[in-house]
Amino acid sequence: MVIVDIVVIVLLAVGVLFVVAGTVGLLRFPDLASRLHAVSKADVLGLGFIATALAIHILATEPGWAAVGVVAKLALIWILALIGTAANAHLMAGSRRRAEAERGTEA
Repeated sequence: MVIVDIVVIVLLAVGVLFVVAGTVGLLRFPDLASRLHAVSKADVLGLGFIATALAIHILATEPGWAAVGVVAKLALIWILALIGTAANAHLMAGSRRRAEAERGTEA
């Protein structure tokens, strides 16, 4: 049980580091494309690590099919975040490209 706790803590720490790095990138990078890349990659990866840590903890502590249901919900949350973040970044980049084409400038 101690090894499971250590693995969960490490995964949570790595996930939090990725989320913080994505937030710092969002605040510090100069242009929209860099900001989109920082947020869409780092935050989804951080969420994946955090969801994996939670899934391991639930499977280790809760017996039965209820734990499998919770893990399935965590996986669904991560997949939906992955799809939503990718779609959001694509739509924002396309909007920027169209706005620059209307102004006559290229990125």
